[in-house]
Amino acid sequence: MTPAPIAQRALPSLPWMIIICGCLVAALNFGPRSAMGFFQLPMLAEKGWDRTTFGLAMAIQNLAWGLGTPIFGAIADRFGTWRVLALSGLMYAAGLYLMAIADSPGMLHLGGGVLVGLGVAAGSFGIVLASFARNVAPEQRSLAFGIGTAAGSAGMFFFAPLSQGLIDNYGWFDTLVIMSFMMLALPVLAIPLRGNAKSGRTSQEEIDQTTGQALREALGHRSYLLLTSGFFVCGFQVAFITAHFPAYISDIGIDARYAVIALALIGFFNIIGSLASGFIGQHYSKPHFLAWIYIGRSILVTAFLLLPQTPTSVIVFAVLMGLLWLSTVAPTNGLVAVMFGTRHLGMLGGVVFLSHQIGSFLGVWLGGYLYDLFGSYDPVWWLGVALGLFAAVVHWPIEERTVDRPALAAAQ
Repeated sequence: MTPAPIAQRALPSLPWMIIICGCLVAALNFGPRSAMGFFQLPMLAEKGWDRTTFGLAMAIQNLAWGLGTPIFGAIADRFGTWRVLALSGLMYAAGLYLMAIADSPGMLHLGGGVLVGLGVAAGSFGIVLASFARNVAPEQRSLAFGIGTAAGSAGMFFFAPLSQGLIDNYGWFDTLVIMSFMMLALPVLAIPLRGNAKSGRTSQEEIDQTTGQALREALGHRSYLLLTSGFFVCGFQVAFITAHFPAYISDIGIDARYAVIALALIGFFNIIGSLASGFIGQHYSKPHFLAWIYIGRSILVTAFLLLPQTPTSVIVFAVLMGLLWLSTVAPTNGLVAVMFGTRHLGMLGGVVFLSHQIGSFLGVWLGGYLYDLFGSYDPVWWLGVALGLFAAVVHWPIEERTVDRPALAAAQ
């Protein structure tokens, strides 16, 4: 990785109220959806559905999350972050409750798929990080993005044991209802994030750029397209593991409690990896750093599959994968902000994330479909390895600089 320019002047203080509340929103938003894998086996055992049915619901969730993110990002850019985050809490709560009472695959797909996915989209990293970007100096954005991403990781760390503990004590139905009510806290936590793209540090030149102009500019930018194609791989890999790892652990004969431990460890070390990612992205080349992350994932999964699979190897895999898990988010969003500024960051970051979620859809759906077809998750694991190498290749030539437009250059 090559060093990036570092400002020599004293850094201004961070807007901590916005960052703290944004972090709480990220943790609460990311927590329940990261624990969906714990509901698969008990729900299917009671309902009599197959893994393809559950996998399709989670795939729809990821696709709705991806499709909704640029739309809600654009709405937040124009009408305000708080309104979108409040809507997130309502949709998320409704989706989890409908998932709990679902008596048909269609209701499961609507509740756990569409509504939860849209709820996550409206409160996603892109919405929160765009709000951070508008209120944080450019030289501190990467660090602020790392803190926000780490908060989402903390949500995963917290909800993994919480979800399994609630399921063990109260059953999967009551657990979904409890989490549904928890989502109603989102509108309150989001109050300090009120404001839209015309508030904060956004320049007048950026404000004057229309949504259509911004989108056309981005879709004609080579580095943006490479970034978008590479983020597809991140979604494929992490969504597959989130949805299917508990079942995979059971299939290879390892006690189910190690799945809880593994996902909790991924969440915990994800915090460390996200913070480190924010720091590294602030000082070194973001594209090269992203390439090394994807190479690292491919090497790790290959070793996990080829070496003896034991409780110890599961724990080691979880620790190392946690360090690489969401470490892609801060540099990816940081690159979008560097390229185009913050005026349309919610929307443009959302388009990149849509690619991520198309990958998530395929990773989750193929996980269930190919398992039912071949009786093994191995084909999807190996496909993820190959895609990781592809992502490394496409990230390497990305240029970390603003678009050749004086107004945006001045904004940075």
